[in-house]
Amino acid sequence: MPDGSSDHETSTRRDAIKYGGAVIGGGLLAGCIGQSNSASPLTETTANDSSTATKTTEPEVESYSVTMAPTGTVGLDEVPQNVFTILVHHADMVVALGHGDALNAMYSPSNFEGNYDKLLERLNGVSVDWSELYNSWNPDKETLYELDSDLHLADPAYVSTMDAWDTADVEEVQTEIAPWFGNSLSRNHSEPPADWADQYQYYSLWDIFGKVAQVFQEQERYEALSDVKTNLDSAISSSLPASDNRPQTARIMTTPELDTIWTFHMNGPGFIRSHTRPFGVPDALSDVEESSTIDLETLVETDPEVILVENAFARSGDWRAVKKEFHNDPVAGEISAVKNDRVYPLSARYGGPIMNLFQLEMVSKQLYPEQFGEWPDYDGGPYPDFSKGEQLFDHQRVADIIRGDTDA
Repeated sequence: MPDGSSDHETSTRRDAIKYGGAVIGGGLLAGCIGQSNSASPLTETTANDSSTATKTTEPEVESYSVTMAPTGTVGLDEVPQNVFTILVHHADMVVALGHGDALNAMYSPSNFEGNYDKLLERLNGVSVDWSELYNSWNPDKETLYELDSDLHLADPAYVSTMDAWDTADVEEVQTEIAPWFGNSLSRNHSEPPADWADQYQYYSLWDIFGKVAQVFQEQERYEALSDVKTNLDSAISSSLPASDNRPQTARIMTTPELDTIWTFHMNGPGFIRSHTRPFGVPDALSDVEESSTIDLETLVETDPEVILVENAFARSGDWRAVKKEFHNDPVAGEISAVKNDRVYPLSARYGGPIMNLFQLEMVSKQLYPEQFGEWPDYDGGPYPDFSKGEQLFDHQRVADIIRGDTDA
């Protein structure tokens, strides 16, 4: 963790900060003017909303701004070098844009290390050092002063709902340390807190990624990865079987003993379902409230043909125990998915673009092996080493893009 003063003195590089807007109903509009002329031009507009990113020029100063709800417009004079995140979709985006070394914090790095290291094993030359990252769930405000980040890549509306935080704390950090920039409630289209309701907007995962790419001035990397995603989407949609030939599927998270089962929906809005919604399967648990718990008997009654187990990919020991318990338990053995050996692991619900690509490939093979090739009998190790012909997107191409080679 970087050394920093606890007396809340503003560092020298913040002396030139100039705010481009006021706090309006909890929304924060900020601009930073410094002494760097390294920023590249930025004039992109996202088609799905009215927000824009524009470049302004002053003598010997080049700055750029990026706009996204709920933060508003954030102005920067250089690419952030020291970046605070909480939820993993933002951290994933930083890594995907080739700036993983800028990360100083994220929620539960040890848990997500288990997910991402297994994926990055298949992206040659791409790695992240998770060991020194601050665990930023319900973060301590004093630690944010110590970290002295250039950017808090986190949703301020979401942060304001945490136990140790309110809107005033969010505004203090914005003013005294660095801007907030992030959107997290789009993951489930959750209702924003009252202070942020007027300016909140929901985006797709890849729309948010495009905004973050503008912050890091990495539009070429973003466009190249978006092309990979577009091609993968097309390959999936063009090969799906007719709707009446799609398996009824249950998406759950469970303890190894199967004594507590949490339910998650396959379909519906929000990027929490961005790796399951495209497959259009009937959801065995659609009538059960999201994130509620059920018992094993209820799962037997719904009798899914496929079971997808959340967060099982990271915890290899738990995954092997879960799969064994499904097959050994006489009640669970009555489920069609168990009888036909169609219980599969998923990674994390909240992943960013890297995880989204891999999980789309993963779920394609788990749901539709005849169309996309079989998902192997996974033992909890790294992501399977599919041959070039078995890959649904070019793993090497993605690795090249992240490392900076965007040429097709």
